[in-house]
Amino acid sequence: MFDPREKISLFIDGANLYAASKGLGFDIDYRKLLKAFNGRGYLLRAYYYTAIIEDQEYSSIRPLIDWLDYNGYRVVTKPAKEFTDAHGRRKIKGNMDIELAVDAMEQAETVDHLVIFSGDGDFTSLVAALQRRGRKVTVVSTMTTQPSMIADCLRRQADNFIDIASLKSEVGRAESERTIRHPEMIDDDEDELEYQT
Repeated sequence: MFDPREKISLFIDGANLYAASKGLGFDIDYRKLLKAFNGRGYLLRAYYYTAIIEDQEYSSIRPLIDWLDYNGYRVVTKPAKEFTDAHGRRKIKGNMDIELAVDAMEQAETVDHLVIFSGDGDFTSLVAALQRRGRKVTVVSTMTTQPSMIADCLRRQADNFIDIASLKSEVGRAESERTIRHPEMIDDDEDELEYQT
C-alpha cells in the first residue's frame, strides 16, 4: 500500500476526522499520527483544515490549532458562519473542501502519494483528478460506525482505503493523555458543524 521511497502529504478534514474518531470512541494523538505516516514513507507535508468562529472570546478548538501549528502541521482555517436552524439549534457552517482540493492539486506536482482523511463523497472528483496526474491516493475514514462515515463512491475511487479503527492502537490518545480537546462537532452532509452544548 505504501512504498517507503514515496513522498507523502496528508490532508486532514478536521471536523470529519474528529467525528469519525469520536464515533469509534477515541481521540486522535496528532503527534502519533505524524510519526505513523512518516514511518510509511517520506512525509513532506501534513495539512489540517477547520473552520473557526472568529468572534468568540475563547474557542475550544484554539489550543488544538495552536499546538498543530507549532508541531509540524500546516493549519488552514477560515471563519465559520453561525446561524440558528428551524429547531432553534445553533449551527456553524464551515466548508473547507475547496481549500483542501486546491492544496492537494498543488502538492500533486511534488508528492507521489496523497492521504485524505475524510469520508466526504465530494472528494471523489478530486481523487480522480489526482489519479489522472499519476498520483496514488489513500482515503482514511471509517465503515465501522453506524452509519458509515465513508461515502461508497469515494472508497471505490481511492487506490487504498484505511479504516481509522485499524489505526486506533497506532494513533489513538490514551485516556490519561487527554489534554488537547477538539470542540464537540459533527460534520454532516450539508457541510454544517453542529456544536453540542
